[in-house]
Parts: sequence; structure tokens; C-alpha cells
Amino acid sequence: MASTAAGKQRIPKVAKVKNKAPAEVQITAEQLLREAKERELELLPPPPKQKITDKEELNDYKLKKRKGFEDNIRKNRTVISNWIKYAQWEESLQEVQRARSIYERALDVDHRNITLWLKYAEMEMKTRQVNHARNIWDRAITILPRANQFWYKYTYMEEMLGNVAGCRQVFERWMEWEPEEQAWHSYINFELRYKEVDKARSIYESYILRSEQTKYNLPNSLVMVHPEVKNWIKYAHFEEKHGYIALGRKVFERAVEFFGEEQISEGLYVAFARFEEKQKEFERVRVIYKYALDRIPKQKAQELFKNYTVFEKKFGDRRGIEDVIVSKRRFQYEEEVRASPHNYDAWFDYLRLVESDADPDTVREVYERAIANTPPIPEKRHWRRYIYLWINYALYEELEVKDAERTRQVYKACLELIPHKKFTFAKIWLLYGQFEIRQKNLQNARRGLGTAIGKCPKNKLFKGYIELELQLREFDRCRKLYEKYLEFTPENCSTWIKFAELETILGDSERARAIYELAIGQPRLDMPEVLWKSYIDFEIEQEEYEKTRGLYKRLLQRTQHVKVWISFAQFELTIESSNRLQRCRQVYEEANKSMQNCEEKEERLMLLESWRDFEEEFGSDANQNRVQKLLPEKVKKRRKVTAEDGSDAGWEEYYDYIFPEDAANQPNLKLLAMAKMWKKQQQKEEEPEDEEEESLPQGKQSSPQDSSDEEETKTAAPQDLDRDDDDESSSSDSESDEDDREKTEEKEAGSEKD
Repeated sequence: MASTAAGKQRIPKVAKVKNKAPAEVQITAEQLLREAKERELELLPPPPKQKITDKEELNDYKLKKRKGFEDNIRKNRTVISNWIKYAQWEESLQEVQRARSIYERALDVDHRNITLWLKYAEMEMKTRQVNHARNIWDRAITILPRANQFWYKYTYMEEMLGNVAGCRQVFERWMEWEPEEQAWHSYINFELRYKEVDKARSIYESYILRSEQTKYNLPNSLVMVHPEVKNWIKYAHFEEKHGYIALGRKVFERAVEFFGEEQISEGLYVAFARFEEKQKEFERVRVIYKYALDRIPKQKAQELFKNYTVFEKKFGDRRGIEDVIVSKRRFQYEEEVRASPHNYDAWFDYLRLVESDADPDTVREVYERAIANTPPIPEKRHWRRYIYLWINYALYEELEVKDAERTRQVYKACLELIPHKKFTFAKIWLLYGQFEIRQKNLQNARRGLGTAIGKCPKNKLFKGYIELELQLREFDRCRKLYEKYLEFTPENCSTWIKFAELETILGDSERARAIYELAIGQPRLDMPEVLWKSYIDFEIEQEEYEKTRGLYKRLLQRTQHVKVWISFAQFELTIESSNRLQRCRQVYEEANKSMQNCEEKEERLMLLESWRDFEEEFGSDANQNRVQKLLPEKVKKRRKVTAEDGSDAGWEEYYDYIFPEDAANQPNLKLLAMAKMWKKQQQKEEEPEDEEEESLPQGKQSSPQDSSDEEETKTAAPQDLDRDDDDESSSSDSESDEDDREKTEEKEAGSEKD
């Protein structure tokens, strides 16, 4: 034939290009593709098909085709597609015998090819050669029994032929090989199509019994077929669908027994509960859910919780719904504490839930699990939350269970566990002592607290023990405890004060005074001002005013704090006597003299303000004026600022107080005040001159040179004064208020007259 195998003529090769220089007009890739597409139109169309009209021509065609097929087979015998094409071509010519011969020859080459067997059997079925087809299927399932396609095709053919017995026989042969579960369901559906319910049940039984044989390892047992939950559920639904409720329940019960607690399944119990729910057996449903929740691991029971909650909302009461919610929360807490056993907050939440709705044994079990998680590091910060587990455990045993002996055991176990040499917890010791007091066992309480003070003395332990003895009115024991406490921490002022207050309450003022004297004689105190104040208040309460004055004087020998002077003055003022004002004024005068060299000028100002308030209330006008003259002037100054690295950080402004007594002794300050007065006087003189200049004609006005000379004169004095100022490079505030200036002028005028 003139045409090629593709049915198109070849394009002749293009001549080689001799000139390879770039063309003037460049051709794009798009143009090349378009040209190639246009050239396809130039190909010659395939020749027309030939029709065979003569028998000889047909025989020649058959001979040629057979020769081609045989050549292909001879080239590569293992290519099964060549055999199948050859057989199908013979089948299309109604040459069944030849096709059968080709399939047999192909099976000799590869008898495990599933496609080859299927094509062979389908050819026999198409040609209605039933016995031949049966023969092929029998051979196929014998050689390849695990090829499910053969069994499906075989059973389908027998059922289509109406050979029910033969189909059942094929299924039985198939089931002996224990195929996949879909094969069993196909067998069951086959029996149900013919209303053979008992036979379908027997298939399920055989299906299930093989699983049970595997479970119990019976002799001559087969391999486990498919012992899965869904197959049991399908069996039970089969019984339910056909109205055998009792048998369906029995199937579920057998399934629960079969899987046991080792391989327990959530889906089985959910299906069982739904089955009973359809039968209106609500109590059975509730029992099934609770049984499953108690045995299934919590992480695998999410669906079970969900279905149980839905069931209780539909058919249960409020108590049942709460039980479900509690169970779900318990599961969440179990997961949390299992993930991080040292998360004590999770244990607290879990225990709070269990205590609200559980028996004591369950609560104790959870507490024991919680306290077993001892902190891995012996540091107090890691033990703080852990100790509260023991405290809650002991309180639960005492208050809820009312078991005193077990509570005592909990306290003792906790106290043995704490490493007291490194750290301790006073709270647990005090709780133990209070528990023994409630049990009317005073000896054990004192023994426990004494052991605590001996092993690990702490402020809180001493305070708690002393408070306990005070409530019991054992004052001698309190004195001994205070003595031990002060030996432990002699610098603790509050302890000295409490000890003295105890003696005061007991009416022994001499002992209290002796305690105060010992306290103020200590070389180191944490809050000495509180101690002195307490001592002074004590003497005032005892109306020992001379001793109080002596205390103030002793205190002022140690410190010259302004609050001490003010308190001393207030004390003199509060005493009812004829010369109390004179005494108070005398204290203020002494304080003022002693604080003249004080660097803290704010404290000196505070003293003078307090003195001024006193004179305004009780003093005469002369005394008031005298104190008023002692008040300082507030001025703004500048000073250099040095950075941390020693470099210059510029200047900063600050406020300083200049006291008149200090100003009289410092000529620089006096000169500064006189300069201010001079500047003020100059400003007053300039005002009428400016008015005269405005009234003069233009030619008679002062020249700029004259005005500049005046400005130099005005500014000369302050510049000179700045050079004579103090070492801190301070400068008076030019923007200070007029009131401050007037006060300064009055003070300077008064000092000059003197």
C-alpha cells in the first residue's frame, strides 16, 4: 500500500542553509509554530478503505493477519496482550475453536495471568458455552483461589443461569478459603435474596465461630477471619432487622464477652446502647454506658461521652446529666495530670471535682496519687503548691471524713517528707498544732511546735506558738517563748515591742521598761524608730513625763531627725502645765540651733514651718514675726552635671533655700541681695526717661551709642556678682516672683539697721 503506518506521507528534507548569517527580518517562535501547523495541510490524506468482496481475497487477508499475529507472538511470547488481541480477532470472525486454542496456548505461557482467564471465560459465556465456562472457572479458582474476581464472576454466572444450588456450592467452596469480609456479606446477601434467613444466620454463626475458635486457640482452629467489631454489629443488626430482638441482644452480649476488657471497643458499646434505646430499655442503656466508661481508656471514649450526654439529655433527669458532665470533666483532668504530673493546679481542680461527688475511698486514691508526685528539686519555691495538697488532704480527712487518726498520719507523713534542714513550712506545723488542740491533745501540740522550733526556728513559728499559749493563758510559757524568740532574732523590734506589751498588759511596768531598755541597747535593730516610739508611748501612758523627756534627749543624742524634734515639741505642748508653751518654744529654738549646720535644708524648713504653725496658734505677734524672719527664701540655681563616665553632661536647674541667718554670715549672698535692689531701682528710673524720649523731637532723642552704654552699665553689676557667687556656680533666678524680691529687700533692710 502507498500509505505509511501513520497514514501520512513524509515531508522531504529541506536543503542545508549555506548562509548562516542572521537575517534582516527575524522570525519569532510563534511564526515558526504557525508555519509548522500550515505545513500539515500539505500532507496527503490516507488512502480509502478497501472492501473485500471475494472469498479468496478474504482468505488472503486472514492468512496475512494470522501471519502478523503469529510473528508478534513469536517475537515476544510473554506479552499477553498480543495473545488476547489474537484471540479476540479470531472470536470476531466466529472462529471460537481457534480462539480457544489461542487462549490455551497463552495459558501455557502464563497461567497466573488473571486477565487472560477472565477474557477466556467471558468468551465462552458470550458464545453460551456454559459447560466450557464452568470448566474454565473451576480451573481458575483451583489455580488462583485468592483471586476474588473469579469467585464473583463464577457465582454471578450461576445465579444468572438460575442454578441456585450450584451458586451456593461455589460460595461454600469460596468460604473455605476464608476470603475478605465482603465475600461473606455477598454470600449472606445471596441467601437473603432467596429468603433463606436461617442459612444467612448460619453463615454469620460460622463467621463468628471461627473468630471465637481463634480466640480460645481450639485444636485445628482456622486463622482468624475478621474478628472486628463492625461484623458483630452487622450480625446484631441482621437479627434486629428480621425481628429477632432477643437474638440480637445475645449477639451483643457475646461480642462484649468475646472482646473482654483487653480489646474493649467504644463503637461496640455505642451500637449496643443504641440498640437498647430503640427497644425503649433506658435502664439497660444507662448501665451499658456506665459499664463502658468505667473500663474504656478515657482518651478513647470521646464518642461514648458524646452519645451518653445526648442520651441523658433526651431521656435522663438532671442528676444523670450532671453525672455525665462530671465524668467528662474527670476524664479531662485525668488526661491533664497524666501529661504533666507535677502540675499541682490541675490536681487541685481534679480533687475539688472528686470531693464534690465521690466516695471517700476514691478521693483518698486521688490524693495519694497527687502527693506521690514530689517536686524533683529541693527548693522551696517548687514545694509551695505541693504542700497545699497535704494540707487539703488533712483537712478533708478531718472535716469531711471525720477520721482523726488518719488526719494525724497525714500530718506526720508530710512533716517527715519536708527537708527541714534546707527549708520548712511554718504553716503545716501550726496546722498540726491546732489540729491537736481541737482533739484536746495539748501535749502533742506543744511537742510538735517545740520540735518545729528546735529543728527549724522561724518568725512565723514563734508567733504562732506564742499566740497559742496566749489563748491558753499560759503567760509563763509566753515569756519563755519570747526569750527564745529574742535569742533567735535580737534585731527584731516588733518582737521586743510585743514582749513589752505583754508585760504591760500583765501590769508589770518595771519588767516592760527593762525589756525596752534591753531593746534600745541592741547594737543592730531593723526598725529602731518604731521601737523608740513605742517606748516613748509606753512612758506617756504611764504618765512618766520626766522619763519621757529623758528618752527624747537620749534619742536626740543618737539622731537629729526633724521628726524627733517636732514630736518632742508636740509632747511638751500636750502636757498640762503652766509653762508648756515656753517648754515647747524652747524645744523649737534648740532644734533650730542644732539644725543650722544640717545639709538637708528641707528638714530645717519643715521644722520652721511647724514652729510657725505653733506660734500662729499660741504665740504673740512678736514671736510670729520672729519666726517669719527665720523662714528661708526659695531661689533657682544651676549646677554642672557629670555623666557616669566622667564627661560633662551640661547644666541642670534646682531650687535651693537661703536662710537669713546663713545669708548674714555669707557676704556673697548679701551682695546678691543688694544687686537685686539696685537693679529694681534702675528699672524704676528708666520708666520716666522712656516717657521723655517719646516726647522729644527726633533729633534730640538719645543715640544708639548712648543706649548701648546704658545697657552695659545695667548688666555690669550682675556679671560681677556672678563671678563672686558660691562654688556651685549658682545664679539667682531672674524670673522669680515680685513677692520674693520684696521679702528679700525687707530682710536686707532690717539686717542693715541692726
